[in-house]
Amino acid sequence: MSKARWLDQIHTPQELREKVSRAELQQVVDEVRAEILAQVSAVGGHLSSSLGSVELITAIHYVFDTPRDRLVLDVGHQGYAHKMLTGRRDRFAKMGEIGGMSKFLNRQESEYDHFGSGHAGNSISACVGIARALQHQGRDGCAIALIGDGAMTAGMAFEALNHAGDLKQKNLVVILNDNEMSISPNVGALNSYLSRKFSAPTVRRAKSWAKDFLRNFPGDLTHWAHKIEESIKVLLTPGMLFEAFNFRYVGPVEGNQVDVLLETFDNVKQMLANGEGPILVHAVTQKGYGYAPAQLDPLKYHGVTKFDVCSGEFAPSKKGPPSYTKVFSDALLRLAEKDERIVAITAAMGPGTGLDRFQERFPERYYDVGIAEQHAVTFAAGLASEGMKPVAAIYSTFLQRAYDQMIHDVCLQNLDVTFAIDRAGLVGNDGATHQGQYDLSYLRSLPNLIVMAPKDGNELQHMLATAIAYPGPAAVRYPRGSGFDAPFDSTIKTLPIGEAELLRDGEDAVIVAIGSLVHPALEAAASLAADGLSVAVLNARFAKPLDRERILALARRTGCVVTVEENSRRGGFGSAVLEALAEAQVVAQARILALPDRVIDHGNTEKILSSFDLDVEGIAQAVRELAGAKRAPSADDTKK
Repeated sequence: MSKARWLDQIHTPQELREKVSRAELQQVVDEVRAEILAQVSAVGGHLSSSLGSVELITAIHYVFDTPRDRLVLDVGHQGYAHKMLTGRRDRFAKMGEIGGMSKFLNRQESEYDHFGSGHAGNSISACVGIARALQHQGRDGCAIALIGDGAMTAGMAFEALNHAGDLKQKNLVVILNDNEMSISPNVGALNSYLSRKFSAPTVRRAKSWAKDFLRNFPGDLTHWAHKIEESIKVLLTPGMLFEAFNFRYVGPVEGNQVDVLLETFDNVKQMLANGEGPILVHAVTQKGYGYAPAQLDPLKYHGVTKFDVCSGEFAPSKKGPPSYTKVFSDALLRLAEKDERIVAITAAMGPGTGLDRFQERFPERYYDVGIAEQHAVTFAAGLASEGMKPVAAIYSTFLQRAYDQMIHDVCLQNLDVTFAIDRAGLVGNDGATHQGQYDLSYLRSLPNLIVMAPKDGNELQHMLATAIAYPGPAAVRYPRGSGFDAPFDSTIKTLPIGEAELLRDGEDAVIVAIGSLVHPALEAAASLAADGLSVAVLNARFAKPLDRERILALARRTGCVVTVEENSRRGGFGSAVLEALAEAQVVAQARILALPDRVIDHGNTEKILSSFDLDVEGIAQAVRELAGAKRAPSADDTKK
């Protein structure tokens, strides 16, 4: 008779602690890992990171008193075991769907999600604040930051370590999940330091041997045993680095061995009780642990679509036009062949941005700076200041982290940096922390910067060439996935700066669209023609500078302007058009179609766009209503 499944009996960490003995905890770990495989293979999600952290998360919840002890995960895609053990196992089937469970941690979703996590590097800062708040309020409990997947390469993490050490924050634990990976393999001097040749077992054996050896001598040599332990720690481990921040360093320990973790966390709890914090536990884990395909290729199985667990094979993808990311990658390679000044920069997202192919072709001109967007932008500025042509490929949501550097180091100095902004607009099931809905708003106010958005892949390659050729800062924003199936020009050309493209002329109204929604606007205009409405469609191409002359001329002629964009309506492209109308004192009926001024959660992109009237039908209806209002007789006309 088979054993009863613990996951059918455990719905909270308290039940885990009360029902499961230490000897039985390995069974829970095995069940959680199997459940993650079963669920993620059916719906997709972040696999390798979560598989590698099962033992860590299970042991944390078992030893510490969550939710009284606050656990913050950095980053959220290592957190599926956390969700399994905190009452959300039955919600994985709709993960990332509208109304379903988030792929990341969300304070509104569970009392165990003490702090949101979608961008790397925030956990230690948050936990320093949480620990300090508990102290101010005289409350029991500690704050635990589980930081992994390369997030320790973020400068913010070291800012927090520095502050916590200065505070001597005694109710703080940082657990470094060292799997030598972010999404791609970790880079930089810190990674080399953490990955030195001495393995965790070697270090532990050396420390144990030293203490056992001294115990064989008469007298009290415990003090010297501790001294030798500390010396070995400094020589053979990264302890010296973290202890320089006034952290008590524990490790390295085997992070995929639950018995080792239980002993370690028991000791950490005792150290906290003795007032020995802050403490850093260095746990060495393997990304994808427990599933051979993911262990062999953790990058391939980092973020997955549906796949077969037995074979590891993914469901075949639908055929269609190339993704915007691939178009960018292809175009950059072609341009770099002709211009040796072009260099490519990524912040730990080589494959995600398509720059892995650039690395293969031009390894000496490729830079992965780690999870450090601020450094990436200023590094690019430094390159540009000496005549290079840096292209920084960064997701829209992550570029937000380097806003000051864009202003101070690039735009104010008018330096020749190209920003390739991937994942602009909605990103589907990754949700609120990853939506690229703000970049048109936060970019168009920056001096000297030109901002473009292509209607399709063909236009993207021309915009990239334009941005690189432009002798100043330039940004090209493009969405996730594939665009409209348009033919590609064989020759890449530059576009006239600030010149829009009239795709369809009309007399009753004009739709001024930019980026991903240009083609839906064209379809809307075609459907309106059947209603007898003659609607022009202008592909703006540039959010900055605007083609003011053409926009104003069409607005004067039609008296009806609808702007369309996949960006927040506050301060975005539509706002720029309305500002131009106001400055020129052009009177016209106008409406902005854009994303609302609120947090947009995860879900199918097409359904979300439709709910905000950003599909063909919604655009057509907005024009219909506005043109109807323009035609309606005034009160004076009625009296006549």
